[in-house]
Amino acid sequence: MPTPAILFDDGKGLLSPLNDLRASFEIRTGALTTAERLVAALDIDLIGVVVPGPLVELMGDSSPVPVNRPPTADTLPDHAEVLLINGRCPLPIDAIAQLKLGEVAIEKKSQDMVAIRLTAASVRTLLTGGNPDMRTVEINDAVLMDRPWSWRTFRDRCIAWDLDHFVAHMPAGPTGDGVVELGQMPICVHPSATIAPTVVLNAEEGPIVIDENTVVRPGAIITGPAYIGPGSTVLEHALIKPNTAIGPVCKVAGEVGGTIFQGYANKGHAGHLGDSWVGEWVNLGADTTNSNLLNTYTEVLARATPDAKMEKTGHVFLGATIGDHVKTAIGTKIMTGAIIGTGAMHAAAEPVSGTIPAYAWTTDAGTKPYRLGKFVEVAMTVMQRRGVTQTQAYSRRLTILHETVTRQASFDWPGKDKSHLESRA
Repeated sequence: MPTPAILFDDGKGLLSPLNDLRASFEIRTGALTTAERLVAALDIDLIGVVVPGPLVELMGDSSPVPVNRPPTADTLPDHAEVLLINGRCPLPIDAIAQLKLGEVAIEKKSQDMVAIRLTAASVRTLLTGGNPDMRTVEINDAVLMDRPWSWRTFRDRCIAWDLDHFVAHMPAGPTGDGVVELGQMPICVHPSATIAPTVVLNAEEGPIVIDENTVVRPGAIITGPAYIGPGSTVLEHALIKPNTAIGPVCKVAGEVGGTIFQGYANKGHAGHLGDSWVGEWVNLGADTTNSNLLNTYTEVLARATPDAKMEKTGHVFLGATIGDHVKTAIGTKIMTGAIIGTGAMHAAAEPVSGTIPAYAWTTDAGTKPYRLGKFVEVAMTVMQRRGVTQTQAYSRRLTILHETVTRQASFDWPGKDKSHLESRA
C-alpha cells in the first residue's frame, strides 16, 4: 500500500531563476519535473505540499493537494506513517525509501533535511512549529540542488531514469513511413505524435521518447537520449543532440544539445543552444547562440546571484540558465555559464555574460529595469497566444518579484554602470 507523502520546498539554496515562479519540486530536472519523478519512482501517495510563503498563493492555483496544511486526524490517523521529501532532491535515492519510522535523512555537506518518516501526529507537530523526536541518518553524497546550475549536475541521471520510465509505461506506435531509425536503443513514439518523412531518429547512444501530440517536421535529426514533450514541435532541419529534454508546448529549431526546456518556450530559428536550462515563456530571437565550453577547457566559474562571489560550478560544459519570460533579440550571443534572471530582455550588440538580474532591460544604450506595466502587458500577450490566461496569483507573484528586485537595486552587478538606474523602459 502506498505511503502517504508530502513534498516540501525548504526555501534553502540559491536556485533563482529556476524557482522564481515555481516550487523547487516543480522544476523540470529531466524529461519530468522532480515531483513527477519522485511520485513515479517511490511507492507514495502525495497528500500535500509545503512551500515558502511567497509561493503559497501561486501554488494554490495549480496544486491538486493541500498547500501548507497538515493532514487532519479525520483524513489520516495519528499512527499512520508519512514520508516528507525535500523538493530539492531530484533523484529518488535509496536512502529515502529505506528510512525507518522516526528517522530523518540529512545531507552531510549542507546539513539540510532530505527526507523524514514520521507518524501523522508527529507531522502535525512538525508543520505547526513543533520539534518531534527524530534520529539522524547522514547521506555522504550531495543530493540536493543548491545553485542555479544544479540542474546540470543531475541532468544526465534524471533524463536516463525518466526515459526508462516512459519506455516502460507510455503507449507507443510506429514512427511512420520514410522515418530513418538508427541504433538498438528504444524509440518510443506516442500514437498521437506526427513524424514527417526524412526525419532521422538516432538511438545508437540512448533512447528517444516522443510524447503525445508532438510534431517533428521534415529533415530534423534527434539523437538519444532525448525527450520531446507533449504538444511540442521540432522544426525543419533541427538538430537535437543527446541529453535534451523538451517540455510541453515548445517550438525548437537549430542546434540544441544537453538542454532542458521547462515548457511553453520558443527557439524557433537557427542558432546553437548547448548545456542550458530554459524557463517558460522564453523567446530566443533568430541566431541566438550560446557558448557551453571555455576556450581554456577549464571548469566554468559563475555567480549564484548578480552580486555574489564567483564559485566553481563543477562543470566544464555549462551553457546558460535562462529564467521564465526572458527575451533575446536576433543575433544575441550568450557566454559560457551565463545566468539570465526572470523577465530579462537583451537587445544589445554586446554578449550576455555573468549573472543578469531579473527584469533587466538591456540595449546598446545600457541596462535599466524593465517597466512593470510593459512587462505584464507583454507577458499576458505571450501567454494568451498559447491559450493560457494569467491568473491573479501569477500576476501578483510577477509584481512582487519585480518590486523585490528593483528595491534591492540588483541592477548594480559587477562591471555595470549605475547611471541607468533612474531611467525607465
